[in-house]
This record gives sequence, C-alpha cells and structure tokens, in this order.
Amino acid sequence: MSANWKVVPLGEVAEVIGGGTPSRRNAEYYSGDIPWATVKDMNCELLERTELRITADAVASCSTKVIPSGEVVIATRVGLGKVCLLNQDTAINQDLRAIVPRGHGELDRRFLFYWFRSIEKQIKDAGTGATVKGVKLPFVKSLPIPLPPLDEQQRIVEILDEALEGLDRARENTESCVQSSRELFDAVLRSEAKETSALGSYVNIRTGRLNANAAVDEGQYPFFTCSREVSRINTYAFDCEAILLAGNNASGDFNVKHHSGRFNAYQRVYVIEITDESVLDYRYLYWQMVRSLAELKSQSVGAGTKFLRIGMVQN
Repeated sequence: MSANWKVVPLGEVAEVIGGGTPSRRNAEYYSGDIPWATVKDMNCELLERTELRITADAVASCSTKVIPSGEVVIATRVGLGKVCLLNQDTAINQDLRAIVPRGHGELDRRFLFYWFRSIEKQIKDAGTGATVKGVKLPFVKSLPIPLPPLDEQQRIVEILDEALEGLDRARENTESCVQSSRELFDAVLRSEAKETSALGSYVNIRTGRLNANAAVDEGQYPFFTCSREVSRINTYAFDCEAILLAGNNASGDFNVKHHSGRFNAYQRVYVIEITDESVLDYRYLYWQMVRSLAELKSQSVGAGTKFLRIGMVQN
C-alpha cells in the first residue's frame, strides 16, 4: 500500500445499510417479484438469483431495504466475511449489510468489493457469539479502508479482473484435462477388458483416528481430514506412501489423494497402502479410485453426514 494513500474509517466514505425478514406467518409476503437475499444466496461473486422473492408490502412491513444493482453486500452473521456484488435490485435480510459509497465519488464499488475479499479473515476473526458468529455495526463502520485516488482504484480493479479471469481459464483447463484423463483411462480399461478383483486383495486399508496421545509434528507434515475445521490435536501419524480417501462428507462428495512420506490423518480418512507394488502401481490405483468416486458416493450411508464403510472400499 502506498504511503501517500489516506486511510479512513469505512463509515466516512460509505453508508452501511441493514436488512430484515418479513413475517414468515404471512405466506403472501413471499409471493412477489422482488429478490430477497440471505447468506444462502451468497455462494457467488455476482449475486443475480435469490431463492426467495417478496412483495412490496413485505418490504414495507419490516426493516429490509431494496439495495440497488451494482452495490456491495457483505455477510455480518452466519456466513461471516462473504461478499457479493448485486446484479439486480435486491432486498436483504438481517444477516447482511449493504455497503453503499457516499455521493462524493471517492470510492469505486469493485475496489470496495476486492478490498472486502482481502480482509475476509480479519472479519471472521472478529466474530463473536456462542453459537453463531457475527460482527456489530460499529465494527463494520470502523474498518480502516485505504483510499487511493479514484483512477488508481480503477487501475487496481482492472489488474485484479484480468488476473482472476486468467485463473478461471486455468481452472477450466485443469478440470477439462482431469475429465479427459478419466475418459482416456476408462477407454484403456475397456479396450484391455481384463478380469477384475476386489481392491482388498491387493491393499491394506487403515484409518486415521481420534488419538489425543498421538505424536503430531505440528506444521511440519501434511495434515489430512475430511473437514478442514477439525482440530489438529486429535490425529494419528503415518509415514508411508498411500492413497488417501476422505470417507465422510456432509455433501457426499468424497475426495482422493496420492501422498508419499510423513503425514497426519484424522478419523474417517482411509489410508490405502499397496501390499505388493510388483502387482499394483500407486498411480494406477489413484486413477482407479478417481473413476470410482461416483460409485462410492452412490453407496454412502448416513442420514446427515454421508460416510463410507471400510468394506465398501475393500470391495
């Protein structure tokens, strides 16, 4: 950040506008054509669709406000730190705040959007609450925002837009290459038409587990869990080459990874070691596991979080 840029509290250059929820007891309120956003709608950069729409009477009945298209909206509760740009006039609920630059033209909206993305962790760390974390209005207004000249803000936005477009293209190319690799692998297998055997005949499958006394080298070795939110304290250490299969997931999307060397694993991470490498190659096994993910997903069990039994993997 340039030393010449001034830094001001956000509340000096932008209005922070809260939202509200129309009464759920009145079904008519939710039969209109005004988009009404909640945190669930904010899994995108450009918010252009909402799960619910409300009427003008619903807006008048509560503290929600219709925020004009093009403005920035942030989550200050539940999905703390999420930020979107509106692509349509949208009402918001009480977990969201619209950040609307004041009329003196000092603040570019996309610059504001990128700035909020850059301080997401700071906002999350400031959250308070026993169950649902949130931040208060005074905190949001007091956030110190750097304020370069408007033309400099726009130049920064152009650079970031171009860089992110490049990342999106690279991501699309990577996904296309992975899909092509799967299709090629399947085609080779079909052409070979070899006899198949149960995976358990060629591998040893272990699992990470809860073990508060396990020796974990914090920060030195990779750490694998089915959920990134799990504490590093309760893990189990391994030192081997293995295929790692995340055996439970709330959405039922199971991931697989090939790793060699020391690592720590949490329970429900299946550690698959080949018993005879002259018979089975790790890279070959990795691609077999990748192509089997859809089938494994279909066999997962559990009412809430989906998980795989070790027998499913062995067979």
